[in-house]
Amino acid sequence: MTFRTNRRAFLGLTAATAVALTGCAGGAASGPGAPRPGGRLRAAFPGGGGDEVLDPHETDLYSEIARAKALFDKLADYGSDMSPQPRLAERWEPSADLTTWRITLRQANFHDGRPVRAADVLHSYERITRADSSRRAKASLSVIDLPASRAIDDRTVEFRLKRPYAEFPNAMATLGAYIVPEGAENFDRPIGSGPFRFASFQPGRSFLATRNPDYWDGPPHLDELEIVISNDEAARVNALLGGQVEYAHDLTATTARSHESSGQVAIHRLPMSNFHALAMKVDRPPFDKPEVRQAFFHLVDREELVRSVLQGSGQVGNDLFGKGYQYYADSLPQRGQDIDRAKALLKQAGAENLVVDLDTSDVSPGLREGALAIADQARKAGITLNVRLGNKDTYWSDISKQGVIASYRSGGMPIESHISQRLLTGSTTNNTKWKRPEFDARYQEAQSTLDEARRGELYFEMQRQLFEEGGFVWWGVSDWIVASAHNVGGIDDRAPANTLDWARFDKVWLG
Repeated sequence: MTFRTNRRAFLGLTAATAVALTGCAGGAASGPGAPRPGGRLRAAFPGGGGDEVLDPHETDLYSEIARAKALFDKLADYGSDMSPQPRLAERWEPSADLTTWRITLRQANFHDGRPVRAADVLHSYERITRADSSRRAKASLSVIDLPASRAIDDRTVEFRLKRPYAEFPNAMATLGAYIVPEGAENFDRPIGSGPFRFASFQPGRSFLATRNPDYWDGPPHLDELEIVISNDEAARVNALLGGQVEYAHDLTATTARSHESSGQVAIHRLPMSNFHALAMKVDRPPFDKPEVRQAFFHLVDREELVRSVLQGSGQVGNDLFGKGYQYYADSLPQRGQDIDRAKALLKQAGAENLVVDLDTSDVSPGLREGALAIADQARKAGITLNVRLGNKDTYWSDISKQGVIASYRSGGMPIESHISQRLLTGSTTNNTKWKRPEFDARYQEAQSTLDEARRGELYFEMQRQLFEEGGFVWWGVSDWIVASAHNVGGIDDRAPANTLDWARFDKVWLG
């Protein structure tokens, strides 16, 4: 049967597949064998509907990031250990005072044959940081004094910074910091320097790209990469089981466990890179009162959420992002549920018998289940949480602007990047509206010091402030789960989501 990328056909087909597969015998198929060229990989991702674009500086959803990775490159990217790894940047050298960084570009070409030059880098960063933009990478790159920066030659960029920045390579690796050709503003038919070349795109439905034989990091094994969109997890899995796709992104632990035992598909658990949270807007009632936020810290039963929502496949969080990463404040005491303390804090805030709308969605596995479980737990503290199911296609943009509390989750990134993107006054993805001048100053001091021990102390102080009065309830962390057909080789099971080797389809082959 020919696979169609029309959404209605996709969902209908997978529903029929589910029926047809009932009672199928298990047993693993043969593996992919040695790498070999050829074929089209079809990958199913959740998406953002008709508003999706191919502008790499507007990436937000995982489907958008996967498309951007196929077509474009950054100067650097996060390795599996969250350290910045050179990509288009062959190397970087800071000045002694950390205010100037010299970047040497590797020899690479755009898809139309033009070389990647320093002028392309400067244009890309200028485009991201324009005053009227709200692009994700803007917060990280705004430290650059672009008018004072320059192209020394075609392969050398000198960035002048507004202040010392010890971890500037993290900014080059940040999500959305892709390099586009000088002058590029229209991305209807994008030209990048990535491993695949653009072929076609239907927003909210499908994307097709073809092999770039001249890719600087070695040509892909695949002839074609197709990314199809389905916001229904069951539809993604059933399409994989029925042979309509070879890769399904973003599964729950329950789904993974049920199919792991059958042997019909290969399950890939990307280690501890799926962070689960509630996001409270600290500038809006009732969460503008720190006592109410603290009450939510104490009412959550993290162990129960790991058991019920994550099906035991995870670890409890402690209201801080990045458990296990460099600078994580693991010496802070682990919180547990304390209903009496939560009630006392609500009384202190004059917020007894609180009624709040909690936004959630089925756009990502676990969001709705987590919201319903927390609503049950909140009743013990006298809080009524009205769980509202949002639009799958627009959920992430909706909760950034609307409501007061929402289900939230994140893939992996360095703690420094999490802070710069989400917790500074100028952060463009500041969903909790956390704006504290003293917090910003502490972050800037951390970036200005060469002393790593002192930097660690400052990160601890920032995290302690968030632990005591921040807007995130990071309640758990789990593996990120994807599934593939048994004939798919080259998927890196060590690479957390958001890192270089996650969704690295140029290294994948079909056996």
